[in-house]
Amino acid sequence: MNKPVKPASLHLDYIHIDGRAVPVTVRHNPRAKRMIVRVDLAAGSVQVTAPSRGSVGKALLFAREQRDWIAERLDRVPPPVPFRNGAHIPYRGKEHVVRYIGARREDAMERGPVWRVRSIDTGGLPEIRVTGHPDFVQRRVTDWLKGKARDELNERALFYAEQFDVRPSRITVRDTTTRWGSCSPSRALSFSWRLILAPSYVLEYVAAHEVAHIRHMNHAPRFWALVEEAIPNYEPAKRWLELNGPGLHRFGADPVGIFAGGARGNYYPAR
Repeated sequence: MNKPVKPASLHLDYIHIDGRAVPVTVRHNPRAKRMIVRVDLAAGSVQVTAPSRGSVGKALLFAREQRDWIAERLDRVPPPVPFRNGAHIPYRGKEHVVRYIGARREDAMERGPVWRVRSIDTGGLPEIRVTGHPDFVQRRVTDWLKGKARDELNERALFYAEQFDVRPSRITVRDTTTRWGSCSPSRALSFSWRLILAPSYVLEYVAAHEVAHIRHMNHAPRFWALVEEAIPNYEPAKRWLELNGPGLHRFGADPVGIFAGGARGNYYPAR
């Protein structure tokens, strides 16, 4: 089997739309038959796929010619939500409030710098409380969410591995931008930590989906039958990711650097 050709980044430029500089990444893909412009609604970035390395200039010109079309889609980009005091963020699919409560206190010593408080105890929305220096709120909430994601995804992946009678070689959690999960030919599983922001049934589906790839590295009927064996009604989770998954990337985003970097994929490739 031929290995898929990975598009190589050729050039980064900017186009000015409504007073803001939006980066445009040009990538070369020899399999492309024509130039393709894609706007990532989660990241607010633009990517042009060009069929040849010598067409960078044409690709940038093509993007500029599509300025109105790009602007229309960028208007749909939701604002970033940094992890700051008072921010409303999802956790396990439920709305929470980030609450900074000042320097480290004695009642927080046993809990660590970040912990969750139930709505029954807050009298309102559940809270993710943070102590320490105020400049570290974003980092501490991010680390806490990644830790929760690591624990949960490791547990669920091992659960489905036992159910499918397979054994992952490694399970990692990363800040992936193009996939919610992946399974390599060496049985290494990788997941996006942002799945901890989604409803629990969505995380369950992704865990089962990727573990099933250890048995079937494709999307043939036998693969889907195995997924359905674990998650009999997986379609709602799949649909939720397609509709709401891209928006998860705005949580914890830097409002200044929201338009920086490469484009994110708005799809869920399974491998």
